Amino acid sequence: MPSNVVIIGAGFAGVWSALSAQRLINLRNKKQDIEVLVIAPEPWLTMRPRLYEANASTMKQPLVPLFKAAGINFLQGCVQTIDTVSKTVHVRSSSGDESDAAFDRLILAAGSAVVRPKSVTGLDQYAFDIDSLAVATRLEAHLKALEFLPASKSRDTVVVCGAGFTGIEFAAELPTLLKHIANPRIVLVESAPVVGPELGEGPRPTIMKALQSLGVEFKLGAAVTAVDSNGVQLSSGEHIDAMTVVWTAGMRANHLTQQIPGAKDTLSRLYVDQYLRVPGCEHVFTTGDAAHATADDEGHVALMSCQHANILGRFSGHNAAADLLGEPTLAYSQPGYGTCLDLGPWGALVAHGWDRDVKITGQVAKKVKQYINQKAIVPPQDAKEAIEAAAPGPYDTEELFKGILATFA
Repeated sequence: MPSNVVIIGAGFAGVWSALSAQRLINLRNKKQDIEVLVIAPEPWLTMRPRLYEANASTMKQPLVPLFKAAGINFLQGCVQTIDTVSKTVHVRSSSGDESDAAFDRLILAAGSAVVRPKSVTGLDQYAFDIDSLAVATRLEAHLKALEFLPASKSRDTVVVCGAGFTGIEFAAELPTLLKHIANPRIVLVESAPVVGPELGEGPRPTIMKALQSLGVEFKLGAAVTAVDSNGVQLSSGEHIDAMTVVWTAGMRANHLTQQIPGAKDTLSRLYVDQYLRVPGCEHVFTTGDAAHATADDEGHVALMSCQHANILGRFSGHNAAADLLGEPTLAYSQPGYGTCLDLGPWGALVAHGWDRDVKITGQVAKKVKQYINQKAIVPPQDAKEAIEAAAPGPYDTEELFKGILATFA
């Protein structure tokens, strides 16, 4: 029987893991000896970085035709348990059938999810998020339906909980999504005293300028303590009446990381070595948002971002296949970092480095953001092209970013 590389998850890291593993298998002419299997709940790649935009339901790319042409197996289902001793995963398929899949090498690429704290009463019942295709689509339908309701302050108010990367981009997009409402009120709530606390000081003046010009209100230094059918309650004692509440505060790695023996960070990501292997679990690699991986010689840790997942996947897939082939594995390295933040009708900002030194703002930066979202992050649909693009490094994000900027300068 052939050996198996099993990949859990079909986000950016999972897709590139599969393509990269298959690439090395093809190069070594070992297609009869090693098979690649991807297990994921849906047969498409969700363009998660774009779920804040209009037409959320279209933000997906079918994977089955690509995988079939590339010789990659796909099982639609959810992994229930992982047994690293017997080297099996238990899967419930989309039809409800249950089965076990054996692995010789496992790549955990199950991603992350928004955190909904149990301490915030009513959050699950009354708040939307933009963390998945299904919920983002439901939210967009809800926003479109508002114009058919009687006008009121509550109808016209949207509260965005969390002023991080996602919250900022969504708040900035809301004037477009609410164009059918005459005078929408957009309120951005953040428990920290500043907008974008994790983004640092560099981009904040630009972010504030853009959001203020779009009419966004701020409630800073105030946490959401409860959500109800009429709006949100803040720790300051204020209640904001709103028919629409969107939660964007905080991310955690997929719960399956808890089933892998190994140390985890505060985001539930598994610590991995430079080859993306879980120390103490020689058959298991972890990648993307599920991995706490050092990205460069300066000790920067890869972020929960598409930018890092795309490259992490290329290395984890290659290394899992190389390990089975008895070849040396490659150390993951992704020096440099770039930030491109969408700011709605105002434009966008492009920043350089881990300190986020702002280089371009406004409509030129918007073109960069659109290029990244609509082209740069999208895997080729042609199997041969996709496999060729899956080669692992060396990737210097800074140089890649400079090339993109030069195109629009």
